[in-house]
Amino acid sequence: MLDLVETRSVSPVFVGRQSESETLASLLRAADAGTPQAAVIGGEAGVGKTRLLEEFLAGAAGAGALTAVGAGVELGADGLPFAPVAALLRSLHRQVGDELVAAAGERRGELARLLPELGEPSGVPPVDGDALDRARLFELLTRLLERLAQQRTLVLVFEDLHWADRSTRELLAYYVRSVRAARLLVLASYRTDDLHRRHPLRPFLAELDRLRTVHRIELGRLSGREVAAQMAGILGAPADAGQARSVFQRTEGNPFFVEELTVGGQPCGDLPDTLRDLLLVRVEALDEPVQDVLRVVAEGGSCVEHELIARVAGLPEQELLAAVRVAVGARLLVATEDGDGYRFRHALTREAVADDLLPGERARLNRRYARALEAEPELVPADELPTRLASHWYHAGDRARALPAVLAAAVAAGRRFANAEQLRLLERAIELWDAVGDEARAGLRPAQPIWGYPASDAGGPVGWTDLMAEAAVAATLAGEEERAMALCRRALREVDPVERPLHAAWFWAQRAGMVGRLMRGDGWAELRRAQELLRGLPPSEVHARVLALEAAMRSKQGPAPEVLEVAERAVELARLVGATGTELYARYTLATLQADAGDSEGGVERMTAVLETVLRRGEVTLLGRCLVNLGAVLLDSGQFERGLEQIAESIELAERYGLAETPSWLRANEAFALTLLGRWPEAEAALELATRHASHDHSRMVSRVLTGQLAVLRGDLARAEAEAAAALARAEGMKTPDLFHWELSRFRVDLAVARGRPLQAREILRSSLPLVSYFGSSLLAWGLAFAAATAEAEGRGLPGFAEGREAAVGEIRALARRLPRDLPIREAFSALVNAQLARAEGRDTPERWAEAVAALTPFGLPHHLAEARYGWGEALLAGGDQDGRRQAAEQLGAARELVERLGAAPLAERVARLAQRARLDLTAEPGARPGPEPEARPFGLTRRERDVLELVAAGRSNRQIAEELYMSPKTASVHVSRILAKLEVTTRGEAAAVAHRLRLVTLS
Repeated sequence: MLDLVETRSVSPVFVGRQSESETLASLLRAADAGTPQAAVIGGEAGVGKTRLLEEFLAGAAGAGALTAVGAGVELGADGLPFAPVAALLRSLHRQVGDELVAAAGERRGELARLLPELGEPSGVPPVDGDALDRARLFELLTRLLERLAQQRTLVLVFEDLHWADRSTRELLAYYVRSVRAARLLVLASYRTDDLHRRHPLRPFLAELDRLRTVHRIELGRLSGREVAAQMAGILGAPADAGQARSVFQRTEGNPFFVEELTVGGQPCGDLPDTLRDLLLVRVEALDEPVQDVLRVVAEGGSCVEHELIARVAGLPEQELLAAVRVAVGARLLVATEDGDGYRFRHALTREAVADDLLPGERARLNRRYARALEAEPELVPADELPTRLASHWYHAGDRARALPAVLAAAVAAGRRFANAEQLRLLERAIELWDAVGDEARAGLRPAQPIWGYPASDAGGPVGWTDLMAEAAVAATLAGEEERAMALCRRALREVDPVERPLHAAWFWAQRAGMVGRLMRGDGWAELRRAQELLRGLPPSEVHARVLALEAAMRSKQGPAPEVLEVAERAVELARLVGATGTELYARYTLATLQADAGDSEGGVERMTAVLETVLRRGEVTLLGRCLVNLGAVLLDSGQFERGLEQIAESIELAERYGLAETPSWLRANEAFALTLLGRWPEAEAALELATRHASHDHSRMVSRVLTGQLAVLRGDLARAEAEAAAALARAEGMKTPDLFHWELSRFRVDLAVARGRPLQAREILRSSLPLVSYFGSSLLAWGLAFAAATAEAEGRGLPGFAEGREAAVGEIRALARRLPRDLPIREAFSALVNAQLARAEGRDTPERWAEAVAALTPFGLPHHLAEARYGWGEALLAGGDQDGRRQAAEQLGAARELVERLGAAPLAERVARLAQRARLDLTAEPGARPGPEPEARPFGLTRRERDVLELVAAGRSNRQIAEELYMSPKTASVHVSRILAKLEVTTRGEAAAVAHRLRLVTLS
């Protein structure tokens, strides 16, 4: 058929683009060498992205590469799920069919969802498992491409990424992140002028920009000289200078517009006033039958099959071919790669032709398309049929036919793991629902079961409530929590809680989880409402779901007996009613409670068993929770290396299975552990990734707090202040206190201490205590207790600080008493906190600190060990004897070595100051005896200076000191200056603090 069609290129000469071509050539060379490459090419419509890619692909194919092109398809507002991916696979199948089938191997049934030529698709999973199977599909497809690239370089092109569906973008991002060694080059192009402020491609491009493996190429317009060269190529002779200048001025160097104005052998004289008129000039010059065919093709989508055009146009074959021949000869249409259809040579022309249709014309064409597809569905690929049919009936204005078609397309999108597209289609169905009659709705049936949702009575027709539930689940799986919340609110306004209590309870339970994740509350009010609706009803899956959610929410209170009882009842009830997903959810809650109660090994074993079942069944709604909590429990039990290994595995699973927010939480947990272990550069890298993945306020705040905490430890207080301000600004809108408050409070206390504001630290703790009950992460809680104890110890002796010290220490002790000590890591932190509190009261002993060091040592926490050795050295110095000084030098020397390796500037400074005041040489060989103390007491203070220091520490002025010690005020001033110099401090307050900490004066 296409042999009858004559084509020729408008611009036989490829003008400009030397730099861009060289960049692509270098990427191809790198891919040839086995390093996968990726590039995104942006530019306005008509600037030459396609021509650049065509020229490059021709050269790559000539050099032996296997190339394939897939394009995003603009089809109404829907978008075909995975359309570019399916097109790429079809192209590869045409070129290397047997090799592709062999590369797919035994998994071709799963890949058949995208390429039906591979055979029958595998069985359809339940809705809640779609995202998990989508992730498996991502992994299978990536491995397939890697296998195809073993023998030669594989070049894949995604054109028109601005039209691609979200699932395609997620697949592309997964490929870029996961492929490490392959002869693969992936290129993607998009229109920069189509990216409005809220275009979904914008955040995707921002994510790619942060990946060093992705290159960005921006195509600009041609220069005046390049425009003249392009015109000469089209005309076959140099263009008149005046004409070339005129064309350049009117087109501003856009190559496509230059072609349009230089058509027919000479530049157009009278230039149209608008872009639309310019694009229609050559269309309107054609005969009416040709224009009719162009209108049919324009309304059919980006690419339209020849036989489908024939059915819709209603022309005899010879007349259709004649019209197509003219359209191709006029360089308006080109044949598709597979040779069975056509597309407009440029999308701008198609848009202009489609926009020129009258409303009635458009509806009529869409109706004819829809009827043709219903009569002969084999006219289009099976995987495209539901979405295309839904779009045509919708734009035909036939709502009664559009509703079932849209619902069928939503089911198909879900089965292809395209949850974002499924949500868009379900929202369109909601829009159509009230516009059709009962008769049209009566034939609709539920698509797939939803976890915990009450099934329609006796398999009856799907109702509006069922549709809202499907949309809410799709929104959750697509990561659009705000939209899911809005859908639940709308459903609850319409559902009669008396007539349909199970349905209303299900939506209230959904809301209970959402308000917690969105930080809008604790979810208890919503859960109580669900429980009220279920009271007195026979057991059901909704009952099990609500009870399991209650157990999960109560687990934040810790493993109290009543909480464990609720979790056990939830497991039993879910098992009784056959709610497998709910049972897994409740079992996981029970396992975390058992681990938190001290049975860490048993709890982790049970959590791992649930995770394996979740992966096997594809229960995606549970996967993120399982992945995050398993690593967190290991860390909280002190199994840091094992926890980091589990987190690394979980990150890989989360990215493979498309869990958008989960990697942020996992990276934050990873950074927390790496910070404790003193691997600060790695922690910083993990926090950068956590911030990159964060899409919710909650996870962004956690990343900011951990980033600020690391800055405090390093002494970058300006950075820490900025992070604290940002975190506090976000925390103001949090209606639910949660685990985040432990770390936020600890960060703020540490920052206040670093700023020399212990009173502020005391107030921060006091205001935070009402927000922090027991939340199940003991390390965070012990961290807060230690930070608060350090604030009290460092502030000892400062003017005005003694007032309220006893109450503050009591509050910290009360907090510590509430925390568990049933694991070695918890015992270690308990010893550390107790030693620091004793130091705050002036009652610490070397033995207390030795106990803390011994307890901490097995866990390898260098900063905490350095703090403990610092306290140990200070307590030894307070004894004043020579042996104590020798031991103090050893402890401070060990602390110095730790903090210097870490880069912990504030603690390093404290260690150095203490050593200097005590006249200790920490650079001496280990075991060397320190020099003798010049006087009976440390720091070279004379007896008279010690008397003066007693009064300075008591807050006396120079005149008061002079009166009490019978000396002149000038002499008192001289003594104070000498004391400040010997203690190496700058203020009387600092001198008082040092005196109290080192027991140079009697504690008041």
